[in-house]
Amino acid sequence: MNKKTTILLINLGTPKSPSVKDVRSYLKEFLNDKRVIDIPWLLRKILVNLIIIPFRAKSSSKIYKELWTPEGSPLMIYGESVKKMLQDELGDDYKVELGMRYNEPSLSGVLNKIKAEMPERLIVFPMYPQYASSSTGSTIERVMELMKSWEVIPEVNIINQFFEDPDYINIIADNARKHNIDDFEHFVFSFHGLPIRQINKVHPHRNCKTCDCDKKFKRETDYYCYKATCYENARLIAQELNIPQGKYTVAFQSRLDKDWLEPFADKLMVKLAKEGKKNIMVFSPAFVADCLETTIEIGGEFTELFKENGGKKLVLVESLNDNPAWIKTIKKLVINQ
Repeated sequence: MNKKTTILLINLGTPKSPSVKDVRSYLKEFLNDKRVIDIPWLLRKILVNLIIIPFRAKSSSKIYKELWTPEGSPLMIYGESVKKMLQDELGDDYKVELGMRYNEPSLSGVLNKIKAEMPERLIVFPMYPQYASSSTGSTIERVMELMKSWEVIPEVNIINQFFEDPDYINIIADNARKHNIDDFEHFVFSFHGLPIRQINKVHPHRNCKTCDCDKKFKRETDYYCYKATCYENARLIAQELNIPQGKYTVAFQSRLDKDWLEPFADKLMVKLAKEGKKNIMVFSPAFVADCLETTIEIGGEFTELFKENGGKKLVLVESLNDNPAWIKTIKKLVINQ
């Protein structure tokens, strides 16, 4: 039998269960990552292990219990489904594996399995549409760290972002078209927030607060700027749906402090409602599968904020999940590698 090309799909991760113990374990691994909280080592250890985790584990456990289904974590359920569907789509010349940057299935375990099988080629696909050091960068660094001691390192290809892929854009637009676009007065593209200092590290000669990368995407300088790719991502989806520029807003959710990308999505929900907007549609293009940030934060918390301040209806466009069109898009992306 010919040696296969192995596809390694990677997502961020999820606790094993919504129990306080498992949530604490997940948060410990996640928040101690030097790329996620990029402050000096000792300060990070004190902040994460003595302040954040002791106070956050119990409350986070309650939120994960709201997210959990009888089958488990949606992120894991859809990850396994995508793995199986992609394997069926690609056939025997490829082997598809799934790993998580944090928790199980661990990258170390999955890569040990891949090492034992030793494919001729390994395609690493972090499933984050927009590059960020704290997600894509951390994932790629971990893969390289685990592989660096291998006696034989196969040909490795990495897909490090796909925010402008036309098929990815079309799936999101088609999901939005399941609703009557004309029913909505405003549209929000909500991306995961990041500290401004992390954005500035990508282009140290420009300040994220004053640059114009939200106005126009310049590939030669902005290709790895998270803020710029988020705005370009939203622009491409809006163009596909013929949404005029003044009728949509890009926002950022899940912030930890004020020096993060703005506008803040939760505050925007209140603002839109108080301006008299009754029906809005919210996109979440940074997440390929339903998770805490989509189902609970947007579908629950943001919806409540919007309605409490005078809004009537908030519709969250569903994630890519295991949409067959998404499987075909992944196939195209990996084959093109």
